[in-house]
Amino acid sequence: MMRYEGNEKLADETACAGVRADLKMCLLESECCRLDKKTPRQCLQDNSVPPECQVLRNTFYECKRSLLDNRQRFRGRKGY
Repeated sequence: MMRYEGNEKLADETACAGVRADLKMCLLESECCRLDKKTPRQCLQDNSVPPECQVLRNTFYECKRSLLDNRQRFRGRKGY
């Protein structure tokens, strides 16, 4: 998870933006993107990403899913 110091904020203020940014950075820093020169989408499709990125991918999915689920209105959004 990325830590922001001081008054740093993401330019993207939409729901699930923090999870999306962390997933993006995790994928870009993975060996698949750095060494194999693949796009993050190709790395996700090949399932050649580290477990940390898989966890972030699942968290991002759950966050997006909670936006559509009416039961989540009372429980709050998942993710950060």
